Amino acid sequence: MEISGNLNLIGYGLASIGSAIGVGLIFAAYINGVARQPEAQRILQPIALLGFALAEALAILGLVFAFVL
Repeated sequence: MEISGNLNLIGYGLASIGSAIGVGLIFAAYINGVARQPEAQRILQPIALLGFALAEALAILGLVFAFVL
């Protein structure tokens, strides 16, 4: 039995699942922190958005590598 197709896309699928889990954990921690201390929202929001951007950047980088390699 021979495997045909591109296994890079399977790797990208796994990477995107990891990125989705990471984004979920980031915003869960942000919501939890704001619920406990609403006055800390101004401090926590930029940190959460930075974490979101980094997690999504890794997913986009995985997409690029899936098609380049």
